[in-house]
Formats: sequence, C-alpha cells, structure tokens
Amino acid sequence: MNKLELVKAAAAKAEVSNALAAKVIDAALEAAVEAVKAGEGVQLVGYANIAVVEKAARKAKNPRTGAIVEVPAKKAVKIKAGAKFAL
Repeated sequence: MNKLELVKAAAAKAEVSNALAAKVIDAALEAAVEAVKAGEGVQLVGYANIAVVEKAARKAKNPRTGAIVEVPAKKAVKIKAGAKFAL
C-alpha cells in the first residue's frame, strides 16, 4: 500500500474527504519525524514504537580492497512493530 492508497482507505473509514485525510496523515507523519529528529521516541501503542538508537563506532572490511576501515558512531532510527501487526 502506498501513501495515496492509505489516504483513500483512511478517508473511507473515517467518512471524510481524501483532502482532509491527506492533511491529517501528513501532519501526523511530520510530527513523528520532528519528534524523532529531536531525539524523542514515538509510541503508537499497539501499532509501533519508533526510537533513536546510538550505534557505536566499529571496524569493517572493505569487500573490494580487503582494507579494514573505521566506521564512525552514528544515530539511527529503530522501528519495532506492535501487537496489532502480528501475522
């Protein structure tokens, strides 16, 4: 399902226009992105948890040259599916 299909499905379930559903979905996604960029987690109970995690610096091997390179520490986004996504 892409974003357009999600907007149409949400509009049909909520019995609102596609334009209103798109605005709400866009606003919710923007708020979640802003929270994650600020270092906060986003908990959608039953659906998903989105958190910022620290990845430590490590050594890796360049497969082309075989040289060992240093990979710097970084922040990454971790998404864990909630119970409602159980298959």
